[in-house]
Amino acid sequence: MTKSAVVVRVLGAVGGSAAATAAGTYAYRRFMKRRQGAADVLNSTLPVNSKWWRERFAREGALNYVALGDSAAQGIGASKPWRSYVGRIAAHMRRTTHGTVGVKNLSVAGATTHLCRLNQLPRLVDLPADVMTVSIGANDIADFTPKKFEKNIRAIYGALPSHAIVADMPFMVLPDLERKVAEANVIVRRVADELGLAVAPLYATTRKQGYVRTLRNSAADLFHPNDDGYRVWASAFYPAIDARLARIAAERTAADVTASRRVTSVAAAVAERAQGASAASSTPSP
Repeated sequence: MTKSAVVVRVLGAVGGSAAATAAGTYAYRRFMKRRQGAADVLNSTLPVNSKWWRERFAREGALNYVALGDSAAQGIGASKPWRSYVGRIAAHMRRTTHGTVGVKNLSVAGATTHLCRLNQLPRLVDLPADVMTVSIGANDIADFTPKKFEKNIRAIYGALPSHAIVADMPFMVLPDLERKVAEANVIVRRVADELGLAVAPLYATTRKQGYVRTLRNSAADLFHPNDDGYRVWASAFYPAIDARLARIAAERTAADVTASRRVTSVAAAVAERAQGASAASSTPSP
């Protein structure tokens, strides 16, 4: 092969490679543009979802459910707010207990652990909660700092009632994010274990879906879950929710039995005094 022929081949290969690179760059930019457009559409639903939860905040139920979290707790990506994992948990509680459930959704879209600590924790004061869930930390992952993350997680978990259910981070697919998620989940589980809090296995539950199904379970922005994704999220909480509901039922039954015994005892004492007074009044005077 002549030197000129080699040059032609090299230039052809370089040209082909450049064309492939250009095509790849174009496809990537187009994909990111579409993804950003989808994110913008979802962002427009933030005030809608927030308003929906606020309008129901004052409703009381036989059970009160309090949720702390971020946009996932708000249900961004779901077709309707009640199809979020919080809405599905509330529906599960109603089906299980055959009773009413008041939902106090304190979550804020975009919240990090730091913002949850500052803005959501203070609202727990004087807010009764029979069931409480906390899923926070996904927004910390992009700029993850283990020391700060643990400081905030400790502050949040330390302010929760002992029956609160906390979730670890979900499966995030990309290797770089997954490394951070693994480190964050070690912290979540260690702190929760120290404080005796139940952990909903959100990571294991979402990871089990695999790569393809995880994408199918994602909204168009490829970050938030869609309806199917939120169904998976909610399922991660159900075992701990069911255990909590069983505990509440046992406690209320015991309280009812105690109250019933107290009423019976008081009634018996009143009857005994009445009987004594009647006997005394019927005794002839000397």
